[in-house]
Amino acid sequence: MTQSLSQLYVHLVFATKFRRPFIKREIKEKLISYLAGGLKNQNSPALIINAEPEHVHILFRLSKNHALAKVVEEIKKQSSKWVKTLDSTYANFAWQGGYAAFSVSGSAVNTVKRYIANQEEHHRKKSLKEEVETFVKEYDVIEYDPDFFWE
Repeated sequence: MTQSLSQLYVHLVFATKFRRPFIKREIKEKLISYLAGGLKNQNSPALIINAEPEHVHILFRLSKNHALAKVVEEIKKQSSKWVKTLDSTYANFAWQGGYAAFSVSGSAVNTVKRYIANQEEHHRKKSLKEEVETFVKEYDVIEYDPDFFWE
C-alpha cells in the first residue's frame, strides 16, 4: 500500500490557567479565528471551535502527519503568546498545562458539533469540571487523576 489514509476526529478541551475568566466577549471571536488558523497550519483543520470565559472546545481532524500532543502544544503556545499581545489586561494570560482529548467517530461528528455550538447553554447547568468528569466517565478514561488534572 503506497497511500496513507487517516480520518481521525478529536474533541479537544483545555482551560485557562487556574480557570481564570480571560476569554472576554471582545476577544472570543478573534481567539477562535486564531486557534482555527493554528490548526490549519498543523494540517489539522477545525470543524468547530467555541469558547467560554475559562475554556475552549475544539472539534478538529487530526493530520496523519502530526502527533496529537504536538498539535495541542503548538496551538496552545502560539495562541497564548498572541493573546498577551492584545492588551496589557492579558499580560498574565496562560493556558492550563494539560488538556482533555477524546476521539470522535465519523457518525458522531454532527452531534459533537452541536454540543460545542451550545456551550453557553450547557454551562448554565454544569461546570467545566462536571463536564470533563462526565466525558471521563463516558469515554472510560482510566488515567484521570482529579488532583493533578485540575492543578
